[in-house]
Amino acid sequence: MNDWAPIAKEYDPLKAGSIDGTDEEPHDRAIWRAMLARYVPNKGVTGDPHLTLFVARLNLQTTEEKLKEVFSRYGDIRKIRLVRDLVTGFSKGYAFIEYKEERALLKAHRDANRLVIDQHEIFVDFELERTLKGWIPRRLGGGFGGKKESGQLRFGGRDRPFRKPINLPNMKNDFYGEGSAEKRNWSREGIRDWRTRDRDHERSRDKRWPERERSWTWGESERDRDSKEERSRGRERKDRDR
Repeated sequence: MNDWAPIAKEYDPLKAGSIDGTDEEPHDRAIWRAMLARYVPNKGVTGDPHLTLFVARLNLQTTEEKLKEVFSRYGDIRKIRLVRDLVTGFSKGYAFIEYKEERALLKAHRDANRLVIDQHEIFVDFELERTLKGWIPRRLGGGFGGKKESGQLRFGGRDRPFRKPINLPNMKNDFYGEGSAEKRNWSREGIRDWRTRDRDHERSRDKRWPERERSWTWGESERDRDSKEERSRGRERKDRDR
């Protein structure tokens, strides 16, 4: 707990797959793939990794010119690399922007995150492939991305930092030792009390039930008697009128 931090300082697929970084066993196959992967950063990528931003969730129609127009507000740009598909040439929705000064990098990292470009809210973070030790990309089961529907959420980055683990109080060991017999007896007595109450309630209900039936039948007989008397009175009136 002393070395715990919301942002990962060293990439560990098992911790990245945990919401608080405390899991001991992987819960999906992607974590297994990342743990077994032996990834080496692309040596063909040039530039200073400590001055490079990672920009994701771009509109597929966004171009390098649009990115340069937006991110040049924060400082002088040295290079923009929009990642495209090797076969189709279409954008994959993310890019890398290298600045000339660290001040511009920090300003863009602070202000450009969640900026809307071409009707898309973008995500901005520092480059992690060459700066975070042990980094495994998303295609090998690592990364800090993922969707909730896929069940492969990754934590420890800017977008989804670790949640602080809950410190549960230590339970007393005598819960099932001394005093457990008294607790068990108390629980059994409580169960017996409830059973006796339910039994008495059922008996009293059975006793009250015939009384209700009697009252209903008595009420019906009274009504019949009243109706008969009214009929007889009506007949007497008719005879008198005749």
